Parts: sequence; C-alpha cells; structure tokens
Amino acid sequence: MEAEVREILEAATSPKGRVKLGSLMADIGRQAKLSNEEFAVFEQVRDRTPARPVSFE
Repeated sequence: MEAEVREILEAATSPKGRVKLGSLMADIGRQAKLSNEEFAVFEQVRDRTPARPVSFE
C-alpha cells in the first residue's frame, strides 16, 4: 500500500518529459559558446556564502 502511494505521488510531482534546471542551464551555456576565460569570470564573482537556515519564528 505505502509503495503504491509513493509511486502515485512521484508520478504526480515529477511528470515525464520535464526539463530539469541543471540540464536547461547546461543547454544555455552550450548555446552561448562561452570560452573558458569568459566562464572563469562567473566563477570568480559567484557568491559562495552558505545560505542561512530558514526561521519560522
């Protein structure tokens, strides 16, 4: 029973054929044809600060 419910929920929330964010961004990068030097600029300015935990208070 529990396995069936999990399967139904998975099918409802993750439809087949959906485009995942990582795949979409990789495709945009390929279309932009950035050089390694251009890509390095993004890596230098990227904020690497850990996200703050959410507070519900």
